[in-house]
Amino acid sequence: MYRSGDLALLIVDWVIDGVGRDGEKAVHVEGTATDVARRGPDGRWRYVIDNPFGTLTPGEEPSRTGVPGS
Repeated sequence: MYRSGDLALLIVDWVIDGVGRDGEKAVHVEGTATDVARRGPDGRWRYVIDNPFGTLTPGEEPSRTGVPGS
């Protein structure tokens, strides 16, 4: 996390593992999110920007395995 006053930039690696629509094939999707939060007058942090694929370049797809059509 990078913070400046009441603004913060969060960079988070995430992974989703599960089962595909067929109920059998494993699915794996991952990425790196870039999020911005702002601290309000009550001291609580709230998301201003929630970008789950924040480090991808335009047109680039997230990393997937086991997903039909990927």
